Amino acid sequence: MPFNRATRGWVYRSAKNEGAIIGFGSTNDLREPGSIIFVNAPFPVLEEDRLPTPPLLIGEGYCEHPFLARSIVNVSGMSFGAISAPAVRALSRGAAMAGCWMDTGEGGLSDYHREGGCDLIMQIGTAKYGIRDREGRFSPQRAEELAQVAQAFEIKLSQGAKPGKGGVLLAAKVTEEIAAVRGIAPHQDSISPNRHPDIADMDDLLDYVAKVRDLTGKPVGVKTAIGGWHFVNDLCNTVLRRGMDSAPDFLVIDGGEGGSGAAPQTLADHMSLPIAEALPRVVDSLLEAGLKQRIKVVASGKLVTSAKAAWALCVGADFVHTARGFMFALGCIQAMRCHTNTCPTGITTHNKRLQRGLVVEDKAQRVVNYVRNLNQEIDMIAHSCGLRHARELRREHLRIVQSANQSTALNLLYPYPDLGGGPRPAPAP
Repeated sequence: MPFNRATRGWVYRSAKNEGAIIGFGSTNDLREPGSIIFVNAPFPVLEEDRLPTPPLLIGEGYCEHPFLARSIVNVSGMSFGAISAPAVRALSRGAAMAGCWMDTGEGGLSDYHREGGCDLIMQIGTAKYGIRDREGRFSPQRAEELAQVAQAFEIKLSQGAKPGKGGVLLAAKVTEEIAAVRGIAPHQDSISPNRHPDIADMDDLLDYVAKVRDLTGKPVGVKTAIGGWHFVNDLCNTVLRRGMDSAPDFLVIDGGEGGSGAAPQTLADHMSLPIAEALPRVVDSLLEAGLKQRIKVVASGKLVTSAKAAWALCVGADFVHTARGFMFALGCIQAMRCHTNTCPTGITTHNKRLQRGLVVEDKAQRVVNYVRNLNQEIDMIAHSCGLRHARELRREHLRIVQSANQSTALNLLYPYPDLGGGPRPAPAP
């Protein structure tokens, strides 16, 4: 589903630093089921009582080099190949200036990612692009090299655009340069396996997390879409059986709303839970198992506005990922040609003529503006709820419209589980 005009306009104005002030009433239909309504406090927090939203350490106590993550909003995985070199350069520079991290996507870590000097999360996809040997297997030597640049590693099981299928980059976009970064042959379709061949169950996954963390000394997380209760309950039970050292340092939960990548329409439309249902299930399972402090949660899935990001914090996320929000910041007009190499804005094409409109210096500043304004507005929502900073947001600060003129508090729709921990049987998905 394309984003509506009000949402796109909000992102464009934020990226251009034109302000988010409007006139003539709400752009959001408050009668529409699913609409978000925050619970305003009768006595909001005064300017002098506000606190900066604190950063969080990822992997503290469990790896040699934990990662201090400063921004709530960060750049989601968009591979070099799926997006162009100027787009990667603008995102890298902008992320560095804004103080947020940038996820490489599964296409490997290129020189363009390093250009800005931003914090980087190196994603390990099912084809091990950028971190593989000549036979296509995971390369420990390459992992150690990348650890000199990346602040963390992310093992990608699946994403919301195509759960059950690996990455898709058609031959027209596999240039010599992109093939070199990925470690594959140029001018051929780049289709990665639908899962990691060397990860067949939860014990394999946690072994893999431990291997990468021991090799690199950096935090290691897992990215996945969610189909039901089974995955996260199995994860929690296995961690509790094996010990806290075995846990991933973070989870990136992607909604089934799709994403910036090319994908079969059937999977994009009908596979995996949307983020509104997936995120509460994951957070509740972590809380119930006593693992929420150990494992940080990153939410992803059409969370391009401050209201959607604040919703994720209310549910229990620690950070928010967005890809398409940053594509809008770069100038995306929703031409919906991302996979064809004919993007008219230069964001998802390797055609040099079409890239000319993407001026790296200008677009990098728009990335900065978007991150800063998004974080500031998340804080503004928190202050309006009577909170000192955004990390104090909880489910009781939010209501969800159920039908026209009828809303329900989020903590009643998704009650916090009884805490206590311990393994429990996983119900059917």
